[in-house]
Amino acid sequence: MPTVLFVCEGNRFRSQIAEALFNAWAPAGWSAVSAGTEPKPPVHPKAVDLMAEIGIDIASQKPKPLDLDVAAKAWRVLAMCSMAACPIDIADKTEHWDVPDPADLPESQWFEIRDDIAERVKALIREIARTTPPVKA
Repeated sequence: MPTVLFVCEGNRFRSQIAEALFNAWAPAGWSAVSAGTEPKPPVHPKAVDLMAEIGIDIASQKPKPLDLDVAAKAWRVLAMCSMAACPIDIADKTEHWDVPDPADLPESQWFEIRDDIAERVKALIREIARTTPPVKA
């Protein structure tokens, strides 16, 4: 099954949201996982709330460490943070989205971050639909 890997530092907010959105909207046969370069439990409670508002439950998710074997097998690695913060570069499969860390911003901007991640995930899914053959479920 083709996998997309979302990575950020703590795996508490951005990458957890991206993983959940991708898994909710992914084409048949595709899945996402997330990981952190320095995972910090638990998943941020506000990330759980933001996703519950759109009908996606991530309350049982746990931050996970980055596994380079998983990264190497992934179809694409999406680093949610900048290259300086997430120095992840797996061959030609890594893309840096440079999404701001919500911890550095006022809570009023967290909805914008979720919505920005959602638009990026939708664009990724459109790319998958255009460039890869359908996968049998």
